[in-house]
Amino acid sequence: MVIYGVYIVSKSGGLIYNYDHNIPRVETEKTFGYPLDIKLQYENKKVVVAFGQRDGINEDSRDVFELIEKKENFPLSLKFGRARATTNEKIVLASMFYPLFALACQLSPVPKASGIESLMADTFKLSCFQTLTDPNMQGPEVVLKRIYELYSDYALKNPFYSLEMPIRCELFDTSLHTLLELVDKSGTANL
Repeated sequence: MVIYGVYIVSKSGGLIYNYDHNIPRVETEKTFGYPLDIKLQYENKKVVVAFGQRDGINEDSRDVFELIEKKENFPLSLKFGRARATTNEKIVLASMFYPLFALACQLSPVPKASGIESLMADTFKLSCFQTLTDPNMQGPEVVLKRIYELYSDYALKNPFYSLEMPIRCELFDTSLHTLLELVDKSGTANL
C-alpha cells in the first residue's frame, strides 16, 4: 500500500494538518529542437502543456517561457511530471470533502449511516476514518487508526494545542513520518 498524503480535517470541516508523503517524481524527460512542437501556457499559476498534452511541467528557478523563446537554448530538455498541490488547493480539497461526507450521511437510506468510508478514482483511493469505529480493522483502516492514535497522543495531549486549530507539534510530525516509512517498507502487518 502506498500513502501519498495525510489530511486531517476537523469536525467543522477545516484542514488542520496535511503532509505530502510521496512527492511526485519526474515521469518523463524529453529533448526538443527549435521550434517547440508543444504549446505551453499558465493555468492556475502552473505551467502546463496546452497542446500535445503530456502532464504538468516541474517548476524550475527559470521562466520556461523566456527559455523557449531563445533559439540558442535549443536543443532543450524539459522534464514533465505531476504538479504538486499548493497549500490553497489542499485547503479546498479538505473543505470540499467534509460537506460531501455530511451529505452522504444525510442522503443515505440507512439510519445513522457512516457517510463516505472510501472514494476510489482512477489514480488514487481516498479513505476516511472516523474516530468512533470498530477496533478490529484491516488494510488502510489499520493505518488510519494508528494515525488517529498518534494524533491523540501528541496533539490532543499537548497543553499548547487547541481544538480546531492547525497541528504544530514536532513529535507528531516525527512519529507520523516514522509510521509512514514503516508502512512503505513492510506494509500494515507490523502495526
